[in-house]
Amino acid sequence: MRKTLVLLLVIMLTTACGVQAAQLNKVAAVVNGQVITMFDLQKNALPDLMRNGLNPDNPANAKQVDTVFRKVLDLMIMDILIAQEAKRLKVSVSPSDIDNEIAKIMQGRNMTKQQFEEQLVRQKSSVAELRGNIEKTLLRQKIMSMEVGRKVVVTPEEIQAYYDANKATMYDRSGLHMGVMVYSPKVNAAAIAAQIRSGALTFEEAAQKYSIAPNKEKGGDMGPVEWDRLNPEWEGRLTKMKPGDVTEVFDLQGHKAQVHLFRPGGGGVKMLSFEEAKPQIDAILRQPKAMERFDDYTGQLRKKAVIDIRL
Repeated sequence: MRKTLVLLLVIMLTTACGVQAAQLNKVAAVVNGQVITMFDLQKNALPDLMRNGLNPDNPANAKQVDTVFRKVLDLMIMDILIAQEAKRLKVSVSPSDIDNEIAKIMQGRNMTKQQFEEQLVRQKSSVAELRGNIEKTLLRQKIMSMEVGRKVVVTPEEIQAYYDANKATMYDRSGLHMGVMVYSPKVNAAAIAAQIRSGALTFEEAAQKYSIAPNKEKGGDMGPVEWDRLNPEWEGRLTKMKPGDVTEVFDLQGHKAQVHLFRPGGGGVKMLSFEEAKPQIDAILRQPKAMERFDDYTGQLRKKAVIDIRL
């Protein structure tokens, strides 16, 4: 069934004749004069469609497909607005910046260049697509730092209050790794999670046996946690954990998943004094404030932009 769905989606994206070609060449949106075609939209939506088992040609899936398209289109519009703003501010990302990010990814996954590129092929992606996505991410981070970060203020009083309320979670986070297990839809995630919770099965053993995520053979180890680069959802989840903790099962892009926070080689938890914890608390409190400011900032970009959505 999955192979059939993938084939249908590929045909949908690659057929270039007759009525279907005309549909793909249609304009999905125009952002300050820059066109997003239906082909581009459907290509970007393909991973989400596959994850959710949606066939765009099936009328029964029409409402869900439309929801996915609109969500992806919104992200594509924002990417264009950020890129246009970066050009206005003369902000750019160099090839070496992208090279460094790819090197970090390979190091975190303990992969050679060949292994990494082979994995991209298995994921129906390419180095060129990855570089493009990294460039968008780095541009967003630079714009956020320039136009948002400097306007975010965390007061000493807020830091003290957070420490007083969360002393038990203030520990040395250096050297911590994140393990991710994405369950195959064919297994009972709740039952396996219960085995992990009882100690009958370790997270690493479960990941090797049941996960469909990258690095399953390494027990789901995704490498060191870059705390300052976590999105708000993961920041909120991980900062409540201590080394050795495993989350309950949660939904991740249409799949059941769990996360394990651990320190390779074991080792105890070093609790931090107030002075030691201040930088960590500042980062924790700054992240949601920065995201709120960023939402305001991007909202202003949208208001000033000429956006014509034609879905």
